[in-house]
Amino acid sequence: MTTAVTQTSSTEPTLPTTFWGRVWYRLRRDRFAMTGLFIVAGAAILALLAPLLAPYSEGMQDPGALLQGPSVAHPFGTDQLGRDLFSRVLFGARVSMTVALLTSMIAVALGTALGAVSGWLGGRIDNILMRIVDVLYSFPDLLLIIIISVLVGQGVFGITLSLSLVSWVTVARVVRGEVLSIKQRPFVEAARAMGYPGSRILLRHVLPHTIGPVIVTLTFRIPAVILAESTLSFIGLGLQPPASSWGVLASHGWSAMTFYPHLILFPSLAIFITILGFNLLGDGLRDAMSK
Repeated sequence: MTTAVTQTSSTEPTLPTTFWGRVWYRLRRDRFAMTGLFIVAGAAILALLAPLLAPYSEGMQDPGALLQGPSVAHPFGTDQLGRDLFSRVLFGARVSMTVALLTSMIAVALGTALGAVSGWLGGRIDNILMRIVDVLYSFPDLLLIIIISVLVGQGVFGITLSLSLVSWVTVARVVRGEVLSIKQRPFVEAARAMGYPGSRILLRHVLPHTIGPVIVTLTFRIPAVILAESTLSFIGLGLQPPASSWGVLASHGWSAMTFYPHLILFPSLAIFITILGFNLLGDGLRDAMSK
């Protein structure tokens, strides 16, 4: 009697061996996260290629085409000066995305540095830095932004600086918590036992392990900044003409919303879709890194 031996090949995919490989593998299997990545990549490409994709220049006026609705010649219609709204939304993407990226990067850099120092050194320095964070948290963000904007101006530099100085406190708390957890791990104790200086341990062994949470935080900070800049510009406290951010365009469309809804509809849709994309991507990254 002979026994037939059958071999079945496993259909289970093999996980990548590297951390970032596993993150990308899980991210690809998340349809919502990939949708968010597609939206974010699309918004970035449109912003970068705005001068090539826009059918008209940003400030080109056509007195014979005032306040026209969407058409073949003007897909998003025109504004009160006859300017093509589609072109202005594309150029507005450059302003809004630039402010959001610069603000988020400055906030992440500042928050990471202060949060890492606070969590690593502990003691009096930690208490001082965290009390500063608590004081800033106690003030309404809008009030701080208004004060800083009045001092430094309401241009791109002023709004970027004001939003950065308000946004870093959240990043600092996240990084401090991660450093407090990581510095108790065995590999950090081993590095200390080998006589490595604290600065080297912090920079080469602790901070690299905070990259994941920092990236997730950055992904969520960008849409928050886009919304904050749009809100401030909408109420007249942010960017001012001739800047054409999405918030500025929506602000211009508000007064004529009843008769010409396209003026506020398309800039608002651009804000909504971009924020949705970043949030979907951020949720996916957080889930992929936590598994």
